Amino acid sequence: MTTATKADSRLEQRFRLWDSNGNGVIERSDFETEADGIISRLGAEGTAKGNALRQAYLSMFERLAEAAGTQQMNREQFVAVAEQEIISKGDAGFASVVQPTIQAIVDVLDTDGDGEIDPGEMTKWFDAIGLSGAAAAQAFSEMDTDGSGKLSTAELVNAVRDYHLGRNDIPLLGG
Repeated sequence: MTTATKADSRLEQRFRLWDSNGNGVIERSDFETEADGIISRLGAEGTAKGNALRQAYLSMFERLAEAAGTQQMNREQFVAVAEQEIISKGDAGFASVVQPTIQAIVDVLDTDGDGEIDPGEMTKWFDAIGLSGAAAAQAFSEMDTDGSGKLSTAELVNAVRDYHLGRNDIPLLGG
């Protein structure tokens, strides 16, 4: 499978996960459902950090919807706009569109306030997406590219970028 084909396949997988009501389009309510589910699974309901995470998800939706010119993106529209706004722009696309959401997730997970995620903190995310045991330890190890034993926001953004570009197979999407 070529990198471009793998990227499209992973965007299609993301579309299926975000189309929470299964109506064939992604709309604001799908992002609200996704955000609320993550916030609930991470135990951040009613917190400032949980609210910031929700807002980051909704901002990502608004950015993609504006670029697509519609508040209801079908699979083809979503793949095209994600390719245009995120994938084709490489690091800059992931930094501007995806990083705010990842930073908000880091903020919720980072219980000791050091700005990074240690394996214990990351366990909450892995549990939320159904990854446990050896697979979770392997995923953490693969993302910890500097070998510090902690994950920075940059390492997480890079892992998500590389997943969507077909450069790694770290199971970060859940579903």
